Amino acid sequence: MEVLSDRKILDSWAKNVSPWVKAIKNGQIESRRIATDQAIIETITSVSGNKVLDIGCGEGWLVRELLFLGLSATGIDAIEALINKAKELGDGLYKVLEYEKMSSRTIDEKYDIAVCNFSLLGKESVEHIFKIIPSILNDNGYFIIQTLHPNVSCGELPYIDGWREGSWTGFSNEFSDPAPWYFRTIESWSNLFHKHGLKLIQLKEPINLNTGKPASLIMIGHAVIQ
Repeated sequence: MEVLSDRKILDSWAKNVSPWVKAIKNGQIESRRIATDQAIIETITSVSGNKVLDIGCGEGWLVRELLFLGLSATGIDAIEALINKAKELGDGLYKVLEYEKMSSRTIDEKYDIAVCNFSLLGKESVEHIFKIIPSILNDNGYFIIQTLHPNVSCGELPYIDGWREGSWTGFSNEFSDPAPWYFRTIESWSNLFHKHGLKLIQLKEPINLNTGKPASLIMIGHAVIQ
């Protein structure tokens, strides 16, 4: 079996740009329609700040929503085809950039808010983002993550960190080669915030009203200046 890795995540997304764009356009993902899209918008607008960096912006839907609300928003993504689609679909600043290449040199501005909306799937790449986040946030900036809820997404597997096989269950049959992902417990996510000088000030659990279970986990980190 091929080793699960951050590189395989990128390979999968590069293959699935077209079905992904179609799924977002047509509202095919139920949890997004009924819970998670609105949850991340409400979370971003609940904290102070106007200048937002969307890390792993995909085809740019969140950047466009934030611009509509009057915020300044920039999107970055490792997949060039997704960035090209984002530029085609509307306004906003976009840049092709792999997570591991993010630094204060490749991102030469600072932001009030950095957000990762279901875009932190890997291991080393995610650890790198946490490492550089403090250098690209303004004083007292916020780092907001929405991700799969560990208690729900764990399934029957042990509740420990580790790579998991991906799945396109619930998506159209146009998708192929599902991306693997690195499972983290809530404790592990919390430790990443604290290790990199971010105070974890809030956890939110948007509920999928059709299942009665959490649709996601949202974490808000604050770069508090001492």
